[in-house]
Amino acid sequence: MLSYRHAFHAGNHADVLKHVVTMQLLSYLGQKDTPYMYIDTHAGAGMYALDGGYAAKNAEFETGIARLWDRKDLPAPLAEYIKLIKAMNPSGKMRYYPGSPYVADKTMRPEDRLRLFELHPSDSKILQDNFKKVEAHAAAQGERPSGRGTRVMIQKADGFQGLKALLPPPSRRGLVLIDPPYEDKGDYKRVKDTLQDALLRFATGTYAVWYPVLHRMESRQLPDKLKRLTSNGWLNVTLTISTPSPDGFGLHSSAMFVINPPYTLEPMLRDVMPFLVGALGRDAGAGFTLESGTTLAPYTGTRRV
Repeated sequence: MLSYRHAFHAGNHADVLKHVVTMQLLSYLGQKDTPYMYIDTHAGAGMYALDGGYAAKNAEFETGIARLWDRKDLPAPLAEYIKLIKAMNPSGKMRYYPGSPYVADKTMRPEDRLRLFELHPSDSKILQDNFKKVEAHAAAQGERPSGRGTRVMIQKADGFQGLKALLPPPSRRGLVLIDPPYEDKGDYKRVKDTLQDALLRFATGTYAVWYPVLHRMESRQLPDKLKRLTSNGWLNVTLTISTPSPDGFGLHSSAMFVINPPYTLEPMLRDVMPFLVGALGRDAGAGFTLESGTTLAPYTGTRRV
Protein backbone atom coordinates (compact mmCIF):
# COMPACT_ATOMS: atom_id res chain seq x y z
CA MET A 1 0.00 0.00 0.00
CA LEU A 2 1.33 3.43 -0.94
CA SER A 3 -1.21 5.66 0.80
CA TYR A 4 0.70 5.92 4.10
CA ARG A 5 2.65 9.13 4.75
CA HIS A 6 4.68 9.30 7.93
CA ALA A 7 4.50 13.10 7.88
CA PHE A 8 1.06 12.85 9.53
CA HIS A 9 2.72 11.30 12.60
CA ALA A 10 6.10 13.04 12.68
CA GLY A 11 7.39 13.75 16.16
CA ASN A 12 4.65 11.90 18.03
CA HIS A 13 5.23 9.74 21.11
CA ALA A 14 6.00 6.70 18.95
CA ASP A 15 8.73 8.63 17.12
CA VAL A 16 10.24 9.66 20.44
CA LEU A 17 10.55 6.04 21.55
CA LYS A 18 11.81 4.85 18.17
CA HIS A 19 14.45 7.53 17.76
CA VAL A 20 15.76 7.46 21.33
CA VAL A 21 16.30 3.69 21.06
CA THR A 22 17.80 3.99 17.57
CA MET A 23 20.30 6.62 18.72
CA GLN A 24 21.41 4.43 21.61
CA LEU A 25 21.92 1.42 19.34
CA LEU A 26 23.96 3.46 16.86
CA SER A 27 26.03 5.07 19.59
CA TYR A 28 26.91 1.66 20.97
CA LEU A 29 28.02 0.41 17.55
CA GLY A 30 30.15 3.53 17.19
CA GLN A 31 32.24 2.63 20.24
CA LYS A 32 34.35 0.23 18.17
CA ASP A 33 36.73 1.41 15.46
CA THR A 34 35.36 -0.92 12.79
CA PRO A 35 32.78 0.81 10.56
CA TYR A 36 29.22 -0.44 10.54
CA MET A 37 26.18 -0.26 8.28
CA TYR A 38 22.74 1.14 9.09
CA ILE A 39 19.89 -0.22 6.98
CA ASP A 40 16.42 1.35 7.06
CA THR A 41 13.79 -0.72 5.26
CA HIS A 42 11.08 1.97 5.34
CA ALA A 43 12.98 5.24 5.44
CA GLY A 44 10.22 7.75 4.68
CA ALA A 45 11.08 11.30 3.60
CA GLY A 46 13.90 11.80 6.09
CA MET A 47 12.73 15.18 7.39
CA TYR A 48 9.36 16.75 8.15
CA ALA A 49 8.01 20.27 8.62
CA LEU A 50 5.87 20.56 11.75
CA ASP A 51 4.46 23.99 11.06
CA GLY A 52 2.62 23.11 7.86
CA GLY A 53 1.47 20.37 5.53
CA TYR A 54 0.66 16.86 6.73
CA ALA A 55 2.30 17.17 10.17
CA ALA A 56 0.27 20.25 11.10
CA LYS A 57 -3.03 18.59 10.18
CA ASN A 58 -3.31 16.41 13.30
CA ALA A 59 -0.36 17.94 15.20
CA GLU A 60 0.60 14.55 16.62
CA PHE A 61 3.96 16.03 17.59
CA GLU A 62 2.09 17.60 20.51
CA THR A 63 1.98 14.09 22.07
CA GLY A 64 5.73 13.66 21.76
CA ILE A 65 8.55 16.05 20.92
CA ALA A 66 6.58 19.15 21.97
CA ARG A 67 6.36 17.86 25.55
CA LEU A 68 10.14 17.48 25.79
CA TRP A 69 11.26 20.55 23.86
CA ASP A 70 11.64 22.96 26.79
CA ARG A 71 12.38 20.48 29.56
CA LYS A 72 15.57 21.22 31.50
CA ASP A 73 15.57 18.00 33.52
CA LEU A 74 16.01 15.44 30.74
CA PRO A 75 18.00 12.27 31.42
CA ALA A 76 21.20 12.14 29.33
CA PRO A 77 19.84 9.93 26.50
CA LEU A 78 16.83 12.21 26.04
CA ALA A 79 19.02 15.32 26.25
CA GLU A 80 21.16 13.93 23.41
CA TYR A 81 18.05 13.28 21.36
CA ILE A 82 16.66 16.79 21.91
CA LYS A 83 20.07 18.31 21.16
CA LEU A 84 20.10 16.58 17.76
CA ILE A 85 16.66 17.91 16.89
CA LYS A 86 17.38 21.44 18.10
CA ALA A 87 20.48 21.49 15.89
CA MET A 88 18.21 21.27 12.86
CA ASN A 89 16.10 24.12 14.28
CA PRO A 90 18.71 26.85 14.82
CA SER A 91 16.06 29.53 15.26
CA GLY A 92 15.02 27.83 18.49
CA LYS A 93 11.49 27.36 17.21
CA MET A 94 10.28 23.78 16.77
CA ARG A 95 9.75 23.73 12.99
CA TYR A 96 11.40 20.56 11.68
CA TYR A 97 11.49 16.99 12.88
CA PRO A 98 13.93 14.35 11.58
CA GLY A 99 12.99 10.95 10.26
CA SER A 100 15.05 7.92 11.19
CA PRO A 101 17.54 8.42 8.29
CA TYR A 102 18.46 11.90 9.49
CA VAL A 103 18.69 10.73 13.12
CA ALA A 104 21.04 7.98 11.97
CA ASP A 105 23.13 10.26 9.78
CA LYS A 106 23.73 12.71 12.62
CA THR A 107 24.56 9.95 15.10
CA MET A 108 26.89 7.97 12.85
CA ARG A 109 30.53 8.60 11.98
CA PRO A 110 31.96 9.55 8.56
CA GLU A 111 33.23 6.03 7.93
CA ASP A 112 29.88 4.33 8.64
CA ARG A 113 27.38 3.59 5.86
CA LEU A 114 23.64 4.18 5.42
CA ARG A 115 21.44 2.11 3.10
CA LEU A 116 17.92 3.50 2.84
CA PHE A 117 14.84 2.00 1.17
CA GLU A 118 11.59 3.85 0.47
CA LEU A 119 8.94 2.55 -1.93
CA HIS A 120 6.55 5.52 -1.91
CA PRO A 121 7.46 7.54 -5.04
CA SER A 122 6.92 10.98 -3.49
CA ASP A 123 8.71 10.23 -0.23
CA SER A 124 11.56 8.49 -2.06
CA LYS A 125 12.13 11.61 -4.16
CA ILE A 126 11.94 13.88 -1.09
CA LEU A 127 14.39 11.61 0.73
CA GLN A 128 16.86 11.86 -2.16
CA ASP A 129 16.52 15.66 -2.25
CA ASN A 130 16.88 16.00 1.51
CA PHE A 131 20.11 14.01 1.58
CA LYS A 132 21.56 16.01 -1.29
CA LYS A 133 21.01 19.11 0.86
CA VAL A 134 22.49 17.39 3.93
CA GLU A 135 25.61 16.30 2.03
CA ALA A 136 26.04 19.71 0.40
CA HIS A 137 25.78 21.48 3.77
CA ALA A 138 28.23 19.05 5.40
CA ALA A 139 30.72 19.52 2.57
CA ALA A 140 30.43 23.30 2.82
CA GLN A 141 31.12 23.12 6.54
CA GLY A 142 34.10 20.82 6.00
CA GLU A 143 32.51 18.22 8.25
CA ARG A 144 33.11 15.27 5.96
CA PRO A 145 36.15 14.16 4.00
CA SER A 146 36.09 13.56 0.27
CA GLY A 147 35.42 10.10 -1.11
CA ARG A 148 32.14 9.67 0.73
CA GLY A 149 29.97 9.17 -2.33
CA THR A 150 28.89 5.70 -1.24
CA ARG A 151 28.23 6.60 2.39
CA VAL A 152 24.51 7.08 1.76
CA MET A 153 22.69 5.00 -0.82
CA ILE A 154 18.93 5.43 -1.35
CA GLN A 155 16.75 3.04 -3.32
CA LYS A 156 13.14 3.41 -4.38
CA ALA A 157 12.39 -0.21 -3.55
CA ASP A 158 10.67 -2.62 -1.18
CA GLY A 159 12.93 -2.72 1.86
CA PHE A 160 11.74 -6.18 2.87
CA GLN A 161 13.16 -7.51 -0.38
CA GLY A 162 16.11 -5.17 -0.68
CA LEU A 163 17.47 -6.12 2.73
CA LYS A 164 18.47 -9.59 1.53
CA ALA A 165 21.16 -8.33 -0.83
CA LEU A 166 22.86 -6.29 1.91
CA LEU A 167 23.34 -9.02 4.48
CA PRO A 168 25.83 -9.62 5.84
CA PRO A 169 27.44 -6.17 5.51
CA PRO A 170 31.17 -6.18 4.59
CA SER A 171 32.28 -5.29 8.13
CA ARG A 172 29.94 -7.85 9.72
CA ARG A 173 28.62 -5.06 11.94
CA GLY A 174 25.29 -3.35 11.53
CA LEU A 175 21.86 -2.19 12.63
CA VAL A 176 18.68 -2.87 10.66
CA LEU A 177 15.61 -0.76 11.43
CA ILE A 178 12.30 -2.21 10.25
CA ASP A 179 9.40 0.22 10.51
CA PRO A 180 6.62 -0.54 7.99
CA PRO A 181 3.26 1.28 8.02
CA TYR A 182 1.28 -1.80 9.20
CA GLU A 183 -1.74 -0.48 7.28
CA ASP A 184 -1.69 -3.83 5.51
CA LYS A 185 -1.99 -6.58 8.12
CA GLY A 186 0.35 -8.64 5.95
CA ASP A 187 3.18 -6.38 7.15
CA TYR A 188 3.22 -8.22 10.47
CA LYS A 189 3.98 -11.54 8.78
CA ARG A 190 6.50 -9.90 6.48
CA VAL A 191 8.35 -8.49 9.49
CA LYS A 192 8.66 -11.92 11.08
CA ASP A 193 9.59 -13.67 7.83
CA THR A 194 12.12 -10.98 6.93
CA LEU A 195 13.81 -11.23 10.32
CA GLN A 196 13.90 -15.00 10.16
CA ASP A 197 15.70 -14.83 6.82
CA ALA A 198 17.97 -11.96 7.94
CA LEU A 199 19.17 -13.87 11.01
CA LEU A 200 20.24 -16.74 8.78
CA ARG A 201 22.30 -14.34 6.67
CA PHE A 202 23.61 -12.12 9.49
CA ALA A 203 23.10 -13.80 12.86
CA THR A 204 25.12 -11.30 14.89
CA GLY A 205 23.45 -8.16 13.54
CA THR A 206 21.27 -5.91 15.66
CA TYR A 207 17.67 -5.62 14.45
CA ALA A 208 15.17 -3.04 15.72
CA VAL A 209 11.48 -3.36 14.89
CA TRP A 210 8.99 -0.61 15.62
CA TYR A 211 5.36 -1.73 15.84
CA PRO A 212 2.05 -0.22 17.03
CA VAL A 213 0.39 -1.79 20.06
CA LEU A 214 -3.20 -2.20 18.87
CA HIS A 215 -6.23 -4.34 19.55
CA ARG A 216 -5.82 -6.22 16.28
CA MET A 217 -4.67 -9.81 16.63
CA GLU A 218 -1.63 -9.42 14.39
CA SER A 219 -0.25 -6.64 16.58
CA ARG A 220 -0.75 -8.60 19.80
CA GLN A 221 0.89 -11.73 18.37
CA LEU A 222 3.93 -10.11 16.75
CA PRO A 223 6.20 -9.81 19.82
CA ASP A 224 5.60 -13.42 20.84
CA LYS A 225 6.55 -14.57 17.35
CA LEU A 226 9.70 -12.47 17.38
CA LYS A 227 10.72 -13.81 20.78
CA ARG A 228 10.95 -17.27 19.25
CA LEU A 229 13.33 -16.37 16.46
CA THR A 230 16.77 -17.84 17.05
CA SER A 231 19.15 -15.11 18.23
CA ASN A 232 21.49 -14.20 21.06
CA GLY A 233 18.69 -12.40 22.87
CA TRP A 234 15.91 -9.87 22.59
CA LEU A 235 14.43 -6.82 24.30
CA ASN A 236 10.89 -5.49 23.99
CA VAL A 237 9.93 -2.05 25.31
CA THR A 238 6.47 -0.49 25.05
CA LEU A 239 5.36 3.05 25.80
CA THR A 240 1.70 3.82 26.49
CA ILE A 241 0.62 7.44 26.87
CA SER A 242 -3.08 6.98 27.65
CA THR A 243 -5.89 4.52 28.18
CA PRO A 244 -6.92 3.00 24.83
CA SER A 245 -10.24 4.25 23.51
CA PRO A 246 -13.15 1.76 23.62
CA ASP A 247 -13.48 1.81 19.83
CA GLY A 248 -9.81 0.90 19.39
CA PHE A 249 -9.02 3.92 17.24
CA GLY A 250 -5.94 6.07 17.70
CA LEU A 251 -2.37 5.16 18.56
CA HIS A 252 -1.98 5.14 22.32
CA SER A 253 0.91 2.72 22.61
CA SER A 254 3.88 1.57 20.54
CA ALA A 255 6.93 -0.60 20.99
CA MET A 256 10.47 -1.30 19.92
CA PHE A 257 11.54 -4.93 19.67
CA VAL A 258 15.32 -5.32 19.49
CA ILE A 259 17.07 -8.54 18.53
CA ASN A 260 20.68 -8.92 19.72
CA PRO A 261 20.51 -5.75 21.84
CA PRO A 262 23.66 -4.34 23.46
CA TYR A 263 23.94 -4.98 27.18
CA THR A 264 23.69 -1.23 27.82
CA LEU A 265 20.20 -0.84 26.37
CA GLU A 266 18.11 -2.40 29.13
CA PRO A 267 19.59 -0.40 32.04
CA MET A 268 19.30 2.79 29.99
CA LEU A 269 15.62 2.14 29.32
CA ARG A 270 14.99 1.23 32.92
CA ASP A 271 16.15 4.73 33.84
CA VAL A 272 14.57 6.66 30.96
CA MET A 273 11.14 5.05 30.53
CA PRO A 274 9.66 6.27 33.86
CA PHE A 275 10.62 9.81 32.86
CA LEU A 276 9.00 9.42 29.44
CA VAL A 277 5.80 8.13 31.01
CA GLY A 278 5.71 11.12 33.33
CA ALA A 279 6.46 13.58 30.55
CA LEU A 280 4.23 12.15 27.82
CA GLY A 281 1.52 10.40 29.83
CA ARG A 282 -1.97 11.85 29.51
CA ASP A 283 -3.98 9.86 32.04
CA ALA A 284 -3.76 7.00 34.54
CA GLY A 285 -3.45 4.49 31.71
CA ALA A 286 0.05 5.71 30.84
CA GLY A 287 2.90 3.31 31.51
CA PHE A 288 5.63 1.17 30.05
CA THR A 289 6.76 -2.44 29.92
CA LEU A 290 10.31 -3.68 29.52
CA GLU A 291 11.04 -7.32 28.79
CA SER A 292 14.16 -9.18 27.79
CA GLY A 293 15.07 -12.78 27.22
CA THR A 294 17.02 -15.27 25.17
CA THR A 295 15.84 -17.23 22.17
CA LEU A 296 18.66 -19.61 21.41
CA ALA A 297 16.81 -22.93 21.23
CA PRO A 298 15.23 -23.97 23.45
CA TYR A 299 13.29 -20.82 24.37
CA THR A 300 14.48 -19.92 27.86
CA GLY A 301 12.17 -17.26 29.17
CA THR A 302 11.66 -13.63 29.97
CA ARG A 303 12.66 -10.94 32.44
CA ARG A 304 9.98 -8.30 32.84
CA VAL A 305 10.19 -4.91 34.52
